Amino acid sequence: MKTVVAIYTGQGLADPLKQLFQQVLPDCRLVNIIDDGLIHDVNREGEVSKAIVRRLIGYYRQAADMGADVILNTCSSVGEIVDLALPLIDVPIVKIDEAMANEAVRSFGRIGVIATLPSTLQPTVRLLKAQAAKLGREVAVADGLADGAFHALINGRPEEHDRLITETAQLLAASCDGLVLAQGSMARMEQRLGELTGKPVLSSPRLGLMAVKAMLEQNTYSA
Repeated sequence: MKTVVAIYTGQGLADPLKQLFQQVLPDCRLVNIIDDGLIHDVNREGEVSKAIVRRLIGYYRQAADMGADVILNTCSSVGEIVDLALPLIDVPIVKIDEAMANEAVRSFGRIGVIATLPSTLQPTVRLLKAQAAKLGREVAVADGLADGAFHALINGRPEEHDRLITETAQLLAASCDGLVLAQGSMARMEQRLGELTGKPVLSSPRLGLMAVKAMLEQNTYSA
C-alpha cells in the first residue's frame, strides 16, 4: 500500500481532503502532519521567514522518515518552499495547487484569483504566471482579496465568510474568463460561485490529488 503524507498549516482542509482522498486514492494510506499555528505565523510576520522555511522542511523530512511515497503540500501560502525543499528531500513533493494553476493557464486568458488571506493571494498569482511562462501562454491575472473572510470563518461566522467571497467573485467575474480559488478550504464554494457568476471556477483539492495519483503511478511504472 502506497503512503501519502499531507502537510497542513491549519485544520480546515484536513477533513474534506480525507473524504476526497478516499474517492481518488482508495487503495492508498493517508497520513497527516498538521501545524495549525504555521499559517498564523506567516500572516503575523507578513512573509515566509527563514524560521518558517526550516520548520516546513523539517516536516517534509519527517514525512520521508514516515515512509511517504509522495508528500502533499496542502497550503498555497507556503507552496514556494517546495521548490527549495525538492533538492533536499528524496521523496516527490506535490503542490496541491500546481495542477489547478496548470489547468487555469491552459483554459483561460484572463484569470481572476480569489483568496481570503494576503499570504495566499500573491503566491498563487506568482504560480499562475510561472506556469503560463513554462507553457508559453499569455495570461492576465487579476487578484481579489475577500478581506475579512478568513477571520469571519475562524470566529464562527461562516455565512459572512461565504458572503465576502461571493462578493469578491462577482466583482472579478466581469473582467475574467475564469476564476481560481487560491485556498483549498474554499473548494466547497466552487459550484456555487460558478452558478452565481456564470464563469468556470477551479479549486485545488481534487486536481491536487489527481496529481498525486499520477505521481504514484509514474513512480510505480519507473520502478
